[in-house]
Amino acid sequence: MENISLNGRQLILNHMFARTGFDKMAEIDGRTIFDYICSLLKNKIKLFHTMINRTLIRIKVLQILYAYYQTDSRDMKTAENELLFSLRKSYDLYYYFLLLIIALTNLLDRTLDNRKHKYVPTSEELHPNMRLVNNRFAQQLSRNDDLRHYVNEYKISWDNDQDFLKTTLNTLLASDLYAEYAVNTDDSYETDREFWRAAFKTFVLGNEAVSEYLEDKSIFWNDDVEIVGTFTLKTIKHFREHEGSRQSLLPMFNDEEARMFSVRLLRETLLHGPEIRERISRRVQNWETERVANIDLIIMQIAIAEMMSFPSIPVSVTLNEYIDMAKYYSTPKSGIFINGILDAIVDELKKEGILFKD
Repeated sequence: MENISLNGRQLILNHMFARTGFDKMAEIDGRTIFDYICSLLKNKIKLFHTMINRTLIRIKVLQILYAYYQTDSRDMKTAENELLFSLRKSYDLYYYFLLLIIALTNLLDRTLDNRKHKYVPTSEELHPNMRLVNNRFAQQLSRNDDLRHYVNEYKISWDNDQDFLKTTLNTLLASDLYAEYAVNTDDSYETDREFWRAAFKTFVLGNEAVSEYLEDKSIFWNDDVEIVGTFTLKTIKHFREHEGSRQSLLPMFNDEEARMFSVRLLRETLLHGPEIRERISRRVQNWETERVANIDLIIMQIAIAEMMSFPSIPVSVTLNEYIDMAKYYSTPKSGIFINGILDAIVDELKKEGILFKD
């Protein structure tokens, strides 16, 4: 259904109503049954996308294993719990990002209201531009059912970050982006939404000071900002005014199987660690294993465990993911080095009848 166009879905639904005899113009919650089902289908399709994807999971497994091998007290269950907790913190960041838009809007509203009540306010302070305060997208987001539920359950807020909020808001208000938005004659929901999408991309994701602040706020957010920020941008883009408070947000995982991918990848990497490292040692020709960067060994160990344990993931996908990871987390030459070792081990596993996929 995900690949069927809107017109295609409508044709299918029309056929279904004709076959069953149901009145598609009957109403549910103020909408016709036809429109209601179209909305459900659209939201269901969105739920096939998830905030915690495999790329982020692989990064978290790498981080947990790197810390695991640095300690003497190595316990697999503890490592699993730390992995799931780390992924939860990444999901927290997704909601913190969305909540940031609301926090900045509320701060601006309070600031403008305080200026109105000065002893001798200026004409501009008495009649400020309320365009951003009244931004339709931000107002819709503040009423979002999923966001409200998550904030209440996990008690997240920006209440203790007022200096950060003020600095970020001042930067935003001094920008050309805001100046253009404040006088834009296209007073529409789409304009409001696209302003925040551009503002988030420029002043949050494109701001090194913000990234540093977030990483200081939580050690679990190191390296998360770009990935989680990308999903936040996609969420903003998919907001629709008619969805109101029922607009769906990205789930942490699609299902239990997706959650178990993270745990199983960690387990398989640890359980088969000695065997995998022995294979790596045999393939490191002119390098002594002790001289290979520890991070490179762990990256290769996870990659091999994934290839051996997840038949549905193509070898090329696994190789590309971990080669890119090596380029980012290790040395510039690590990608080439790891690519060569992994290619040789893939051939070895296939010859031994252990690996059957391409």
